[in-house]
Amino acid sequence: MDEVTIELVRHSVAEEQYLYPAVREHIDGGDRIADKEIVDHGRVEKILKQLEKVDTDDPQMSTMLQQLMDEVAAHVQDEENNIFPMLRRACTPQQLDDLGDKIRRAKTMAPTRPHPSAPSTPMASKLLAPGVGLVDRARDFVTGRGKS
Repeated sequence: MDEVTIELVRHSVAEEQYLYPAVREHIDGGDRIADKEIVDHGRVEKILKQLEKVDTDDPQMSTMLQQLMDEVAAHVQDEENNIFPMLRRACTPQQLDDLGDKIRRAKTMAPTRPHPSAPSTPMASKLLAPGVGLVDRARDFVTGRGKS
């Protein structure tokens, strides 16, 4: 569960910093699309935060995991079927490569724990995420979290 949480949080932060600003800039109706995706991320982060507090033998665990899988599956399907094709039509291959590079770099600095109350605006995230990520990674190192 820790590894899933780490990857989902890093992925969400990177998308909020770079993907959704690109959606806003390059896609007609991009503000509406990006806002919806950020709300979806918020739901996932809340579930992840709740899962942190639940023991694996708790009867709620399987229900919460199913909610998480449903949310993530719907999000991935929306990106693959809608957002990515629209970006491919609106952006040059170089722009898409640059966007991918930025997202990959952002993931390395992103937090590894859910922070549902953290600001989700790109500027705030770019300013705060590296520091929060550093603290999260230090906590992970000390506790061994995320190491299989």
